[in-house]
Order: sequence, then structure tokens, then C-alpha cells
Amino acid sequence: MAYHKKEAFDQESVELANIAKALSHPARIAILRLLAQRKSCICGDLVVELPLSQSTVSQHLKELKQAGLIKGDIDGPRVCYCLNGPQWQVARAFFEKFFTDVDACTPNCC
Repeated sequence: MAYHKKEAFDQESVELANIAKALSHPARIAILRLLAQRKSCICGDLVVELPLSQSTVSQHLKELKQAGLIKGDIDGPRVCYCLNGPQWQVARAFFEKFFTDVDACTPNCC
């Protein structure tokens, strides 16, 4: 039986990995770009904009929501999605720190 050793890593690394995983699919990038371009919540229009089925879009929205990158508010029978601004600031800070740390340790080779 396999088990995860996430507890062996610091919380920031685990959160950064979760965010990176959420960003690791082109459909999710497309969803995030659509939400950013609209600068408002989108209710049900995502399927029209993407070459994906409703169930596939829903799965991608679930991944983005679990990572905290988007939030969804129930409006009657539908859910309206928008970017989660505070979590974007956290994600940006994590990535900036990560790239700065790695860049500072990278030798000038090649």
C-alpha cells in the first residue's frame, strides 16, 4: 500500500506543489485566463468558451478550487466562479521566493 510523505516537507513546499499541480493542465490555464480577462465572476459560460464537455470543465474547476486559486459562489441552480485574489497573492509570493532561491543557487554553467 502506497502512502504519501508530504508531512516530511515544510508547509510552504507542499502548498507550492499543490498550486503548481493545479496549474499543470492547459485547460486550467485557459480557465484562469478567461476569468482574468472577464474581471468578474462567470456563471456557466465556461463550457461555451472551451472545447471541453461540461463534466471535464467541472473537474478542472474542482482542481482549481481545491488549490484555492478560484472561488465559486452558488447562485440558485448554478455556481459562479471568479479568481481568488488573496490566494493569488500567496501563490505569487511562493513562486517568486522559489525562483529567487533556486536562481541564487544555480551555478553559471553552460
